[in-house]
This record gives sequence, C-alpha cells and structure tokens, in this order.
Amino acid sequence: MLLKTFGWSFAVTALGLVAAVLYGGWTGFGIVAILSILEVSVSFDNAVVNAGILKKMNAFWQKIFLTAGVLIAVFGMRLVFPVVIVAISAKIGPIEAVRLALDDKDTYQQLVTDAHPSIAAFGGMFLLMIFLDFLFEDREIKWLGWLERPLARLGKVDMLSVCIALVVLFASAMTFATNAHQHGGSHADKTETVLIAGIAGLITYLVVGGLSGYFENRLEEEEEREHAAEEAARRSGKKVPAVVMAGKAAFFMFLYLEVLDASFSFDGVIGAFAITNDIVLLALGLGIGAMYVRSLTVYLVRQGTLDDYVYLEHGAHYAIGALAVILLVTIQYEIHEVITGLVGVVLIAWSFFSSVQRNRRAAAAEGKDTGADEKAEVSSGV
Repeated sequence: MLLKTFGWSFAVTALGLVAAVLYGGWTGFGIVAILSILEVSVSFDNAVVNAGILKKMNAFWQKIFLTAGVLIAVFGMRLVFPVVIVAISAKIGPIEAVRLALDDKDTYQQLVTDAHPSIAAFGGMFLLMIFLDFLFEDREIKWLGWLERPLARLGKVDMLSVCIALVVLFASAMTFATNAHQHGGSHADKTETVLIAGIAGLITYLVVGGLSGYFENRLEEEEEREHAAEEAARRSGKKVPAVVMAGKAAFFMFLYLEVLDASFSFDGVIGAFAITNDIVLLALGLGIGAMYVRSLTVYLVRQGTLDDYVYLEHGAHYAIGALAVILLVTIQYEIHEVITGLVGVVLIAWSFFSSVQRNRRAAAAEGKDTGADEKAEVSSGV
C-alpha cells in the first residue's frame, strides 16, 4: 500500500537528487533536499484539505490528480509560474525571463520579489475565502465549539464571507499604500495592482468553487438516485448497473484542487528564494516536495484518516486561515518561511491530538455501555 501510493514520489526523488548532483554537485544535492523538506512541511495542511475533496472522487480521478495534476503542480506552479510572474511584472517576454532565470539569477530573484505583493494578494484572498466559508458553515462535528457555534449562526447572513474578505483586502491595500508613501518606497504605485490581484483571487474562488460546488451537488443527487434504484432492485431481485461519477463534476472538482494547490504553493515558491535563486534547483526541490504532498493526499484518502481523526480537516482549515493572513501581511512586512510552516504544523498536530482524545473518550464510553449491558443480561438471567 505504501509503495503503491508513494512509488512515484520515491522515483521522482531519486531522479531529482541525481539531476541535482549532476547540475550543482553535492551543494546542489543539499539545496534540493532542503527545498523538498521545506515544501512538504509548509504544504502538509494542503494535503489534508485536498484529501477532504479527493475522497469524493473515484479512483480514476485520483490517478489523474497524481499524473496530469502533478505536471500542472510541478512544471506549472514551480517552474513556469515564477517565469510568467517575472515576465508580466517586468513587462518582458517569456524567453527573456527564462534567460534572466538562467544567466542573471540576482535580477530574476529581485523581479520575483517585486511581484510578491500581487502574488500574496491573489493567494491570500483565495485561501481566506476557503477558510471563511468553512468557518461560517454549520457542521455536525465541531472542534472549537465555543468559536464555531456562534460563527455558524453568523454564517446564515448571505455573502458575509465575501464582505469580510473585501474589507480585509481593502485594509491590506491601504496599509501597504500608506507605508509605501511614508517611507518613500518604490511600491507606492502598486496599490492598485494589489487590489486588482486580490479581487482576481476572490473572483477565481467564487467561479471555480461555485462550479465545483454545483456539480458536487449534482453528483450527490445522482448518488441518491443510484442508491434508491439499487434498493428497489434488491427488493425485486433485479440488478441495476452502478451510475458512474459525472465527468463534469469530477472535472470541476479537479480544477478546484489545482487552483487550491496553486494558492498553497505561493508561499513555498517565494520562500524558497531565501535558500537559492537558481531556477533549476528551485524546480527540482519544490517539484519533489509537491510529489510527496500529492501522494500523501491520496494516502490520507485510501487509509480513511480523515474519518478516523475527525478534527484534522478543521485543523487544516485553520492553518489555511493563518496562511491567508500571513500572505496578506507579507504584502508589506517580511515573515520568515519557518514561521509559516510551523503555524500549519502546530495547528494540524493540535487537531490530531484532539481527535485521538475524542476517539479514546468514545471508546471508553462504548466500553462502559457494553459493561452495563452485560451486567443487565447477567441480572436478568439470574
């Protein structure tokens, strides 16, 4: 099971590390190894959230997530994305951006750093919407009940999460503009870019999330009809073929996963420049890490971990909220990537420990009930 799920990740790790040695010697090997570990630690919450979505998809689309999805994640977000950002922000062609990435690494890193405010605004708004919609939804299982119960009641107000997200974006942009003008910074003219990027992140979430939600509801209706047909068939002694998952539903859920992964990867890509500005080593290290995150996602689904540890999904969404805030804060202020990674790890570890405690309490209560039933049987027998 472990080899089947992580086999591709092990293979990519071996090839990536060999390529790192051939390209940059043992120094390159060390940098790629560090980047891989950084990516996994920062993106563990990504795997937990992805698993919550992926478990609704069949085995075929899980394979697509691990194959075609990896191409998008590794080559798209970890290699092409930084080049595209540089090309757009510096108003140069993609070929020139690639030349800078290979031949003038310092200039390339500076251009990516200059583009960070718009990247952080887009990713921060997308992730903030995920967190707010989770927080305002009234769900049966609550982790921090004292907080989640009143927020679930507030969630009945239409478009509340959108309003809060826009207020947060406006406050972030205004703080960015004020500080830039006070210090005579070169980013003063980028306030409009930050607002546009943030609104683009919000629109992306509403469109992709809305479509995936719509088709997910269609899928649930189809499954209910399937169960009803199977029940009727059992009563009559007939067999009814199973209804296959709707292609549109799976496609839009897959699309939602890819946009979600892209937003999660922003902090990893930007933070990686603190370790190296070599685009080849960046792609190798972050690519290996992305493979493990995807394999871990599938592993969580197939092992049923989210069903056994019910607060893990809560912890991951709180980590998303923390990451969204961190991204928006980094529009103006620098936050070390170690802090970003530790926040997510602490929240998920806390939710895991809470889940273990909950399971122990449930097992103890079940044991007491069983003991009471046995005593009652003995008493009635006597």
